[in-house]
Amino acid sequence: MSQEKTTGTVYIVTEKSPQVQLFAEYLKEHTGCPVHTYSPNLPLPTSVEGRALILIDIDHIGVEALPEWQEQLPEALTKAPLAAINIRDMDHALEALSSAQLKGVFYRNESLEVICKGIHALLDGELWMSRDLMARLILFYRKYQSNAFRPACGLTNREMEIISLLSNGSSNQQIAEKLFVSEHTVKSHLYNIFRKINVHNRIQALNWIHQNLGPILPNIEAERSTKNH
Repeated sequence: MSQEKTTGTVYIVTEKSPQVQLFAEYLKEHTGCPVHTYSPNLPLPTSVEGRALILIDIDHIGVEALPEWQEQLPEALTKAPLAAINIRDMDHALEALSSAQLKGVFYRNESLEVICKGIHALLDGELWMSRDLMARLILFYRKYQSNAFRPACGLTNREMEIISLLSNGSSNQQIAEKLFVSEHTVKSHLYNIFRKINVHNRIQALNWIHQNLGPILPNIEAERSTKNH
C-alpha cells in the first residue's frame, strides 16, 4: 500500500519563458501540487493556505542577492522551506547555503523525477540535498561545534592568550613581557593550562593546541598592534 505524498503550493521564482512554463506544468502533473511562477522582481503572495515551498532559480537570483531577497519575503511565506534550483556544483551549493536558509538544493543536471521527489520531501519538512553535500555540511558543523566549545573545557581568556603566545614559540619570559605580568604568574598559568588539557609538558601542549585550537587562536600581536593604532 503506497503512502500518500505530502502536497502544497509550489512557487518558482524565475524569469518566465516557454521552457519554465513546461517545467511548471510537469511539476504540477507529477507532484499534484499547484505550481506558480513569479519573476524575481515581483512580490510573492501575502496570504497562503496550507503548505508552501519556494524554488529559487539561482540563474536569476544570484547567491549574493539571496540574503536581501529572503528578508523581503511576505510574512505568510517566512516559514516556507526554500530550495535552490540550477545549482552548478558543490562549491556553488555551499556558497548558496551560506547566504540563505535553504532547505533544499537541486543541481542543474537533476532529473525531473528527482526534483518531484525532492518537492514532496521538502513539503513534508525534510531536507533535500545530495549525500556528498550533506556529508560536507555535517563535517563542517562538527568542526565548528568542536572549535566553538573546546575553550569551555575551562580555559580562561588569559589562558587562551598564553596558549596563543605559546603556539608562536614564545618563552615564559617573552610571554610575561608581552602580557605585562611576572614570569612566576606565567608559570602558574601554564601549570593550570596543562592540568586542564591533560598534558605534562610544553611539547604535549603544543601538539594539543595545533590539533584542537589552531584555527581559532587569538592573534595577540595583531590585537595589540590594532589597539595601539
